Amino acid sequence: MRVRYKPWAAEKLSEHSGIVVAEPDQLKGKWNEFFGNDNPIHIEVGTGKGQFVTGMGKQNPEINYIGIELYESVLVTALDRILEENVSNVKLLNVDARDLKEFFDDGEVGRVYLNFSDPWPKARHEKRRLTYEHFLKLYEDILVENGEIHFKTDNQGLFEYSLKSFSWYGLRLNYLSLDLHNSGMEGNIMTEYEEKFSSKGDRIYRVEAQFQHS
Repeated sequence: MRVRYKPWAAEKLSEHSGIVVAEPDQLKGKWNEFFGNDNPIHIEVGTGKGQFVTGMGKQNPEINYIGIELYESVLVTALDRILEENVSNVKLLNVDARDLKEFFDDGEVGRVYLNFSDPWPKARHEKRRLTYEHFLKLYEDILVENGEIHFKTDNQGLFEYSLKSFSWYGLRLNYLSLDLHNSGMEGNIMTEYEEKFSSKGDRIYRVEAQFQHS
């Protein structure tokens, strides 16, 4: 993803610490306390400009959402969306997904969303894919027992790789669509990329994968 640098982004993010959490490691194990309720916590890893996480927050006020994004210049757009829509159950983290366990306790997260993640198509970059086994272990640790990953992409290669990765890791595939927008699924919140690709007639792939614990 090519990111247009916004030199003012960091300052704006810091001005809204009630939404963009400055020291998320201090809230590990205390996220429900921070939200002020006992509602489930769902996270989106790679939240981009925030259309999905903001839409989910509006659609499901009984769930707490946290959008995670590495790039400040992208996350500032997500902040603007949250401010414009005035959703109180959506927070943002400007952190690296590889450090998830620094910010969330074991079993603290109810669901992980992965939407249109960077496919990293070259074999030497496999470990960077957000559905690589190392990331699956991170998700498994922070998720509740039998927690789920909901994954969407337009990239067939990444989707096939992810299905293999999920299956190898032992996840159960509860829902799988090879053409989401013709599947009849209700309540689908689209990301910016999803709108762009689907408007061109591109197929959208989706899967719900669940960790299995005996």
